[in-house]
Amino acid sequence: MRKIWLGVLVASFALPATAHDFWVQPDPFWVAAGRPASVSLWVGHGVNRELWDADIAKVTILRSVGPNGTTNQQGSIRQGGVGRMTFTTPGTHVITLETGHTPSELPSIRFNDYVETEGLTLIRAQRQRSRQSDAPGREIYSRRAKALIRVGAGPGSEAPYVTQPMGLRLELVPVQNPYTAAAGQPLGFQVLYEGRPLPGALVKLVNLAADERPVATRISDRRGNVSFSIPRSGDWQLNVVWGEPLSGNPAADFDTTFSSLTFGFDAPPAS
Repeated sequence: MRKIWLGVLVASFALPATAHDFWVQPDPFWVAAGRPASVSLWVGHGVNRELWDADIAKVTILRSVGPNGTTNQQGSIRQGGVGRMTFTTPGTHVITLETGHTPSELPSIRFNDYVETEGLTLIRAQRQRSRQSDAPGREIYSRRAKALIRVGAGPGSEAPYVTQPMGLRLELVPVQNPYTAAAGQPLGFQVLYEGRPLPGALVKLVNLAADERPVATRISDRRGNVSFSIPRSGDWQLNVVWGEPLSGNPAADFDTTFSSLTFGFDAPPAS
């Protein structure tokens, strides 16, 4: 019996604290105008990476913003996390997704590890102040995700909406369009929370071809800004998490939001 419980304990430590990574992934990120593009939802990383198979009804917003405005994409991704979207206008399109809240409770050791790994400083401080660091961690969480997809085989063109907020609660906003930035130029991003710059947030850069661990991490400055040197090849994800103490909810102590931004530098599509 001791061996059984020891095995359970070891397994609990082995479970990844960062398996919350969630993102939208077009395949490929550069598609021909008018042709259906595969778009999927993924969660986890490394050996724990899998298609997001939660109730698709949890997706409350799914839309794309392009040169001709906003398109409602609700229903384009099916249960199981896979679907198709068609973009008829050349240029950069921004796919935006939002989910409703889901409750979660973790044992204190795993929750504390998760708080440290994701840089959730407000949650850590509240648990320390209330002397609840040894208590299970109870939260409700929701997800936000954006993907930049390039449409058409022509040269990239400026798209002002790419560098503007999309109104998400937690959002990574490019300072410049990654598809039109000069080669070798560091790419800047601003973290916004409830529409305001968020300082002190941990932002991770992940190569989606080898996503066992981040390639680089940055802490957002007082204006919410971070910068990364990103090769102009491969598929990339940026992710950030932020949580706050929650009052008035008997089932949860914190409200946490996960957000990601993906883009990829594929070869141009066949004409």
